[in-house]
This record gives sequence, structure tokens and C-alpha cells, in this order.
Amino acid sequence: MPVPRAPSPALPSAASGTTAVLFTALVGLADRLAEWSGGRVPTAAGRITSALVSPLASPLAPDDYLGLIDPLLSARHPAGRVIAVRPECAGAATLEIRPGRGWAAHRPGQYLPVGVEIDGVRHWRTYSITSPPKAPGRTLTITVKEQPGGRVSPHLLHRTRPGTVLRLGPAQGEFTLPEDPLPRRMLMVTAGSGITPVAGMLRTLARRGFSGPAPDVVLLHSAPGPDAFLFRAELASLAARLPWLSVHARYTRTAGRLVPEHLGVLCPDWYDRETWACGPDGLLDALERHYAAAGAGERLRVERFRLTPVRPQDFDASGGRVRFERSGIEADASASVPLLETGEAAGVAMPYGCRRGICFGCLVPLVHGRVRDLRTGELHGEPGELIQTCVNGAAGPLTLAL
Repeated sequence: MPVPRAPSPALPSAASGTTAVLFTALVGLADRLAEWSGGRVPTAAGRITSALVSPLASPLAPDDYLGLIDPLLSARHPAGRVIAVRPECAGAATLEIRPGRGWAAHRPGQYLPVGVEIDGVRHWRTYSITSPPKAPGRTLTITVKEQPGGRVSPHLLHRTRPGTVLRLGPAQGEFTLPEDPLPRRMLMVTAGSGITPVAGMLRTLARRGFSGPAPDVVLLHSAPGPDAFLFRAELASLAARLPWLSVHARYTRTAGRLVPEHLGVLCPDWYDRETWACGPDGLLDALERHYAAAGAGERLRVERFRLTPVRPQDFDASGGRVRFERSGIEADASASVPLLETGEAAGVAMPYGCRRGICFGCLVPLVHGRVRDLRTGELHGEPGELIQTCVNGAAGPLTLAL
């Protein structure tokens, strides 16, 4: 299917005559490459085209021009095109997305930052990836549950159509299946939309051909009723087909909330199982206390659907002098102020997106020096490392490639 064409980007004023002809030809080459590859520029060809266009495209990077041709061609600003929207249970839908060439792989259980344009403003939200890695057709899925009074989730559910382009951040999160060998016995405890990351894990396990004994997996899920149980029919079908999977549902309208004391009845050997839990804070807090009291706290992994709070800025650090290499600007930076704000205050044109550490739109290469993550206090920094300037502060003198 031909890739939709955008108007050719304006040629920089310094380019004219033969240069303009060459530039136009190269843009046409990139367009043809996109058509031949179904919207994905082959790696080698993409590099060659970018290398040829680069000297002619200043001040924009060649990747910026490829993004103008088709957003899915951009590696610098990864994007994906919605190819299907499938209703799930009441108030929820699954979006199937074909990512462009900037997308990297994910691990089962990770979540995805998604940028959605609404009335000319890009809003970022994170959603668990519900498809297994390397899904057929090179697509990925997210399942969105409508939040009452929300702005983004109703837009995705009711106004997003196939063909819509969404910005994509890199897959994130450590709530994932372990590398081989898998635990012999596993327990998944979920409630509401907390089942979404676990769905990605179970779909991954269901596709595997186990050379030896498969792990014994138990899923305990809590939902208001059968009509609100995400993926209910699919999970029932998997449980009927796969002897190693058991699925138990507890419906709060008739049986009340799932609490840790129910584990002994629903899964008697819970304390011997590696456990993944995702759902409301009340359930997760109770599970943490329950596992700790049983001496099994190290077996429990939890995922909470909220941003990590920024730590109080009480670090014993004094910041440092920041040099922005390309612009030649220098500024003093406080240890507790994001480098993004330091650069903007100094007049540097800083890239940015969500400004909350979600979208990775603010990445800047570090030339030298060290930075401190303002969320965790962790010190890090290697030459060439890409720094999230919106959530990192200076930890001594440093230079950024801007």
C-alpha cells in the first residue's frame, strides 16, 4: 500500500540549482524506499539516504525530513500508525499499532509512552503493551480503559480511527517475565485494568514451545463482573487449551473484593510461587504486607499505575557549570533543577516533550560529566549517553551536545 505523501520539505536557502535538484531527487528516493518497504525504510538504505541528504538539510537533521515524508520513517521521533481499534469489555478497547523504524523491541509486561494529538496539543500517557514481542505482522497492542473525566482515554476509545499516527516512546518498566529459566511455579494477582501487563506475559507464554515441563501458572483476577473482565473469553480459552494455566475470577459485585486472605483458598501454595501483582494501591499494599509477614516478600513483584514521585531535593550536591557545546552557552546549574530548565533559562533551544520523564523527547547526548536522576538520586553519566534533561540535574561540571 503506498505511503501517504506529504508536501516536499522546503529547501534551505543556501541550496539552489544543482543542489536543489539533487535534494529533491534524494527526497524522492526516500519516498520510494518507504513505498517499497511498506512504510519502513530498510536499515542500510535509510542510512545511505540520510548520509546523502545530511549536508543539504541543515539546520534540520535528515531524520527530520524523513519524518515529514512519513512520521513512521523517523528514528529520532518514533511513531506508529493505528491499524485497528477493537472493542473489549465495556469502556475499553485494544489499539493495534504498526510502529515505524524508530521502534525498538519490548519485554513482556513493559509499558509504552504514547503521544496523542488533541486539538493541536500532544498529550502523553503510558499504557501496558498487551501483545507478545515479535507479534505477527510486526504490530503491537495497547488496551485502553476509559477514565471518567479523562482527556486522552476517551479520545483513544471514541475518536481514534485506523490510520491515526501516534508518537511512541521506548518501552519501559521492570515488571516483566524473567529470562530463562522461568520459575517452576508462578502466580499472577490482578484487578481491573491491572490485568493488561499480565495479558502480555500470558500471551507470550502461550506462544512458547516448552522443550521441558511448562511452568505451572495461576491467574487470580478481580473485576466488578464478567462484563468488566478484560480478555475473559480469550483467557478462558487459553486455560481450557493449556494444561499449565489456571484462571480464577472473583467478581466484586457478588463476592466482594479480593484480599490476601483469599490466596490460601484459591492458591494454597501461594507463598512458594514467584508472584506478579498489578491493580489498585489498596490491593498491592495489602499483598506486600501479607507476603512480608509470611517471609515471602522477595517473591512478590508489583506494578502500580502511577508516575514515580520525584524525590525531595535534599541531595548533598552543589550542581555545577553546564556548557552547551554547539551553542557555546554556559550556565550555572543547581543540583535540584532539571537540566531542561537550566538550558531554557540560559536561552538554549532545548528539545522537550512531556517534561515528566515519560516520552524521552528531551534526550540530549552527554559529552562529559555526571548527572543525577532527580527521581531516584542515582548518579550516572558516560560520554555519549543520552540524558533525559527533564528529570536529571547537574552533579558537577558537565557538557551537553547542544
